[in-house]
Amino acid sequence: MFDKDKWNEILEALTANTFRTILTAFGVFWGIFILVILLAAGNGLENGVKKGFGGIATNSMFMWSQTTSKPYKGLPQTRTYNFKNGDVQALKESFPDLLYVSPRNQLGGFEGANNVIRGTKSAAYTIYGDYPEYIKQESLDIIKGRFVNQQDILLSRKVAVIGQGVINELYTLNEEVIGTYIKVNGVNLMVVGVYNSKSRDNGGGEAAQKNIFMPFTAFQQAFNYGDTVGWMAITAKDNASITALKPKILSFMKARHSISPDDDRAIGNFDLYEEFQKVQGLFLILKFIAYFVGTLVLLSGVIGISNILLIVVKERTNEIGIRRALGATPAAIRSQILSEAIFLTIISGMLGIAMATGVLFGVNKILDKMGDENTMFANPSVDLSVVFIALLILVGSGILAGFIPAQTAINIKPVDALRTE
Repeated sequence: MFDKDKWNEILEALTANTFRTILTAFGVFWGIFILVILLAAGNGLENGVKKGFGGIATNSMFMWSQTTSKPYKGLPQTRTYNFKNGDVQALKESFPDLLYVSPRNQLGGFEGANNVIRGTKSAAYTIYGDYPEYIKQESLDIIKGRFVNQQDILLSRKVAVIGQGVINELYTLNEEVIGTYIKVNGVNLMVVGVYNSKSRDNGGGEAAQKNIFMPFTAFQQAFNYGDTVGWMAITAKDNASITALKPKILSFMKARHSISPDDDRAIGNFDLYEEFQKVQGLFLILKFIAYFVGTLVLLSGVIGISNILLIVVKERTNEIGIRRALGATPAAIRSQILSEAIFLTIISGMLGIAMATGVLFGVNKILDKMGDENTMFANPSVDLSVVFIALLILVGSGILAGFIPAQTAINIKPVDALRTE
């Protein structure tokens, strides 16, 4: 029930020395402001990093052949070997928890010798031979035309999907791209699609836009690769972990290529899921640090409020003695002091939340205008659960701040309080 007299007393007590009250409340205001800003900044960094993984199947690993480092079954120590087409089907049949097994071949590079010609223009690009499912593993958006399809694989069609970087260097402005031809190492390929990569590797997305994708079978045929597979992109199903499957996959491939089970250098691999989990763990640590630092700052504000209320109780000793003499119970005195502490912490804390919200709104507006495609920071924000937790912290802080002064107030004997005058 709303008690008008009680709230009038609270307001009178807090406004008796306005400047002191403002300084006292600032500790809680600043603590909750720092807490929200730190959490939002952590979320912004997490969003930015995850955006870099956008479109990538994170439950994936990449695997390629290397030189053996141990002799095995009469074979020499420094033997070279290659993965074959049969390895792909064998992996699919032996590991039902795998969603995609995409063989890949690669030719050239944008920093190498010119390997692509169109008319009088030439440039160096990375050429990939891929299967259709690779687009589900990589962060590629088809913005025009299509990607490699199954018919391209079956018929070994000489078609290509190119990036915007290729278009900028080989085509004129506003020139139609689909249906045109480019020559890769003397082989004509018809352009059937244009992609946009969201990858930020190699210093940003520029290099990622300068790739050319063609059917895997056409790549092997056109560039005399036989049935050689350069490397594989392997993705596990959602209910399985590629990190858990990796040792079995590596052992399986070692057995197929007569490699010593103890030779850990013969097959190169990169576990994307393992790296992604490390990033997730880092953000959990950052979130803990944000809560820890914010809570410590908030606690300093609470200590300030408690100290000031102790002074206020000392100043109001005579008033408390009179109220006790007139019949006020210890519970009533305690309730009054606790109410003042809770009211002050909640008001100052809510102002801190409001200020932090305003700052985050401004930061997001600035990021929207700048465009965050090439930044590692995006949409710094906190959700409602964090605000709810902050409110609980405020209430708890108010009780904590007022408890000691309240106990001090009720321990004052009426006779001793009246003697202070």
